Amino acid sequence: MLKLVNTTALRGNGITKAMTTRTLATTTVAPSLAQEVRKVRDKTIHKVTLVPGDGIGVELSESVKAVFAATKAPIEWEQFDLTGHVASGDTLMKDTLESLRRNKVGLKGTLYTPVSKLGHASFNVSMRKDLDIYGSISLIKNIPGVPSRFRGIDLAIIRENTEGEYSGLEHQSHPGVVESLKIVTRFKTERIARFAFDFALRNNRKKVTCIHKANIMKLGDGLFLKTCRDVAEEYKGSGITLNDMIVDNASMQLVSRPQQFDVMVMPNLYGSILSNVGAGLVGGPGLIPGANIGREYAVFEPGCRHVGADISGSNVANPTAMILSSVMLLRHLGLEGHANRISNAVYRTIEAGKTKTRDIGGTASTSEFTDAVINAL
Repeated sequence: MLKLVNTTALRGNGITKAMTTRTLATTTVAPSLAQEVRKVRDKTIHKVTLVPGDGIGVELSESVKAVFAATKAPIEWEQFDLTGHVASGDTLMKDTLESLRRNKVGLKGTLYTPVSKLGHASFNVSMRKDLDIYGSISLIKNIPGVPSRFRGIDLAIIRENTEGEYSGLEHQSHPGVVESLKIVTRFKTERIARFAFDFALRNNRKKVTCIHKANIMKLGDGLFLKTCRDVAEEYKGSGITLNDMIVDNASMQLVSRPQQFDVMVMPNLYGSILSNVGAGLVGGPGLIPGANIGREYAVFEPGCRHVGADISGSNVANPTAMILSSVMLLRHLGLEGHANRISNAVYRTIEAGKTKTRDIGGTASTSEFTDAVINAL
C-alpha cells in the first residue's frame, strides 16, 4: 500500500522533517508513552485554515470535509472563500494570512491569477512569500489501478517557492522592450538544497538531482548549481549522492526514463513545469499531492496547481490530490491514525476500479468517488 510522508516543520531551523511510517515505528519512545501521545493528539482539536480556491477548489474542499467528518478527524476549519477573481488586492487576503499565522497550518486550492498586466499579483505567490513557505514538495508516484506508460515511478519534486522567475520584478525599459528579473540568492538556495537533502535523508532516498540551466544563465543558475554542490558536501557521509541535469535534458529524461529520478531540487519555474510533466506520467494533476513548508507555517495543496475552471461546478473533478494533500496535513499534525485510514481508503477505492473519476478512466462523479472513499474507511 502506498504511504505518504509525514511532513513536520522544524521551527528551529526551517527544515522539513519528513518521516515514513517505518521510521515512526522504530522510534525509541516507550510504546505506552507513544500510545498516550497519540491519544492526546487525537483528542486535541486542531484549528486549520481552509482556502478552497477558485474553479474546482470548492468541490474538492467539500470532498475533504466530508471525508474528515466521516473519520472524525479532530480538525476545526477556519474557512476563507478567497478568490483571485477580483480587480485588485482583496482585503480578505489579509484576514486569510492572519488566520494562517494563528493556526500555523492550512489547506488550500489554487487561486486564479489574471493574465492581464492590469490584474493583481498572484495571491498564490504572495501567500508563499508573505509566510516564507519556501519549500514546495510534489510527490509523483504510480497508483495501482491507474493506467500509466511507466511503472516504478516514485520521485519527489522540490522547488524553491519564493524567488527565481516568480519574483515578479518586471519593467518596460522602452516601448516594446520588457526586462524581467530572475532573482537567485545563495541564502535561499542553501536552505532549499538542505531541505531536499534532509527530505532524502529522512525518507531513505539515495539521490538528489539538481535541475538548472547554468550553461546559459551562468550567474543565476550557476549560483544555484554551485550552492547545491556545496551543500552536498555537508551530506557526504549520509550515502546520498548529488548529480545535476540541465532542465531541457531533464524534461526529456523524465518522459523517457523517469525511474532514474529520486529527489529533484530546482528553482521555481522549472519546478512548476516538471511537476506537471510528472503528473502526466502517472495519471494527471488530480492525483498529485503537495505541500509548502516554511520555518513556522505549512500550507498543503495539490502538487500541480490547476484552477480547473473548465470543469468547475460539473461534479467531475478528481479529489484525490486534495484528499492526499490533506493526509499530508494530518501527518504533519501527528494524526497518523486518521491519515492512514484516509490514504488507505483512497488507494483501495482507486485500485478496486469500480468508482474512478473520468480523468483516470472511470465514469464516477466527484461526489460518488468521495462516497466510495468514505465507505472504504
